[in-house]
Amino acid sequence: MTNATTTVIPAPPLTLLPVKGSSATFPVRRVYCVGRNYADHAIEMGHDPSREPPFFFQKNPQNLVTDGHFPYPSLSEDVHFEVELVMALKAGGDNIALSDALDCVWGYGVGIDFTRRDLQAAIKKAGRPWEAAKAFEASAPVSALVSVETTGHPHTGAIWLDVNGERKQTGDIAQMIWKLPEIIVELSKLFTLAPGDIIMTGTPAGVGPIVRGDRITCAAEGVAELSLTVI
Repeated sequence: MTNATTTVIPAPPLTLLPVKGSSATFPVRRVYCVGRNYADHAIEMGHDPSREPPFFFQKNPQNLVTDGHFPYPSLSEDVHFEVELVMALKAGGDNIALSDALDCVWGYGVGIDFTRRDLQAAIKKAGRPWEAAKAFEASAPVSALVSVETTGHPHTGAIWLDVNGERKQTGDIAQMIWKLPEIIVELSKLFTLAPGDIIMTGTPAGVGPIVRGDRITCAAEGVAELSLTVI
């Protein structure tokens, strides 16, 4: 009988995120992203938030990076930043009740959903999936995670991003169209959520392009801060 731990090729490494103030790490299972979850961002992208509710897509766990660098990707000349509050789940399930949703959260962080905007525009026009524009290598830098015991559940608070010291994005978590527990509820209707899932919760207005050499700093107030260099 074949040993259950034997693999025909080396097993891919598990994605582990740092935890602030701890030597322990957070193991990642899946990465979900929420689109158009701030009304002002939906408007700047040419959509009507009253008609078009947020929707969901995925990145890969390996897209999460914590080394302070973002390598500018190939096949694009128009890569945009999108700062987002990040949720990390310790529990899950299907069709989770609204009253139980926040009990699934282990902690929070801040991250950036980098997007190949030129590829995304072409993909949208062709009616094709977004993966090539969203789920490319190192496309989701994230901060160390912070436990709920430290942060509580952030229902309000500034979220912002600077490029080379200039404020580009600014908003408030309270401006989300779908609030944090509602995101979990709606996702659990579509997917079986589980411990280790990461949810990137949408971005406020002000998204824009970056170039190699840019220094980016972003934060979710009372949660975490992240700094990186575009290389």
